[in-house]
Amino acid sequence: MRIVVALGGNALLKRGEPLSAQLQRRNVGVAADALVALVAAGHQIVITHGNGPQVGLIALQSAAGPKDGDYPLDILGAESQGMIGYLIEQSLRDRLPAGALLATLLTQVRVDATDPAFQHPTKPIGPVYGAAEAAALAAARGWTVAPDGDHWRRVVPSPEPREILGLGAIRLLVEAGVVVISTGGGGIPVVARQDASFEGVEAVIDKDRASGLLASQIGADRLLMLTDVDAVYVDFAKPEARAISTAGADSLRAEDFAEGSMGPKVAAAQRFATLTGNAAAIGRIEDASAIVRQAAGTWIEAGKGPLVFARAAPLLSPA
Repeated sequence: MRIVVALGGNALLKRGEPLSAQLQRRNVGVAADALVALVAAGHQIVITHGNGPQVGLIALQSAAGPKDGDYPLDILGAESQGMIGYLIEQSLRDRLPAGALLATLLTQVRVDATDPAFQHPTKPIGPVYGAAEAAALAAARGWTVAPDGDHWRRVVPSPEPREILGLGAIRLLVEAGVVVISTGGGGIPVVARQDASFEGVEAVIDKDRASGLLASQIGADRLLMLTDVDAVYVDFAKPEARAISTAGADSLRAEDFAEGSMGPKVAAAQRFATLTGNAAAIGRIEDASAIVRQAAGTWIEAGKGPLVFARAAPLLSPA
C-alpha cells in the first residue's frame, strides 16, 4: 500500500524533555525503526512531520539574537523542515538497505490571506510554561497564549491548507519509488499575490490537515497519523475515558476533541476517508505496523459506521 505517515512533533520531541539535538536524534531513531518496518512489509511510504516544539524553539533562539535576526514564522518553518527532515532522512538511511532512494523536500503550502484563523490563533508551538511565566511572555512579546493541559503554550494562526506547491515533483518522486519526506510542519505557509507570485505569512499550518491533503492528492491508500497516544479517546484524561478502535467518519465530530491536539487529527482522518473511501488511522509511533494491520490505534473509515471501543485508560497527552 501507499501510506502517508504523519509524525507528530511532540512524538519526535517528547513532552517535558529537554529541547536538545541528542534527544531529538534518539526519538527520531524510534520513529525510523517503525517506518523501516513498514517498508520491510512492502509498503510505500511518504513521510510528513510536525514541528510545533521545534519551530517554537527556533523562534525563541531567533528572538534572543540580534534585533535584525528576528525572522518571521515562514522562514523559521523552513528551517525546522530542513532540520527535522535531515534527522529523519539520516536515520532512515542508516536503517534501510544500501541503495534505498530518499529525498527531503522543502514544501510550500498556499493558504488564503482571508482565512479567519489569522484572527483566532489556536496552533500551539514551543515549550510549555507555567501560567505566570506564560502571561509575562505574552505581555513582553505580544504573544497569544492558551492552556495546554496543566500548562500554557504560545499559539499562532493555523490557516487551512489549500494547495501544495510542487505537488508534481512529489508525485514524480513517489512514482519513482523514492521515500519522500515532505510537507514538514504542515508546509511553509504562503499566500498568492495578485501577480501570481507568493509570499510567506506568520502562521503554522496544522500538519495533519496538510498531510491529509497530500495523501488525497497522491492517491494514498492510507493516512497514518502517529503520535505519543495509543488511540483516539472519548472523555480523554477522565476516569471514564474510552479508546475508540474503529469509527465511521460521519459518526465523529472533530469539535468534540481538543483543537490544539486530537481535533485536527480526527478532522483530517474524516476528510481523507470521505474524499477517498480509504481508511485513516491514529495511534502511537511504536505501534505503526500493528495499526496498519488494524490491530492497534483508531481506524476511521468512510461512512456512518458505529463507534467501537477498545481500552479504557489513556497513556499520554496527544501531540
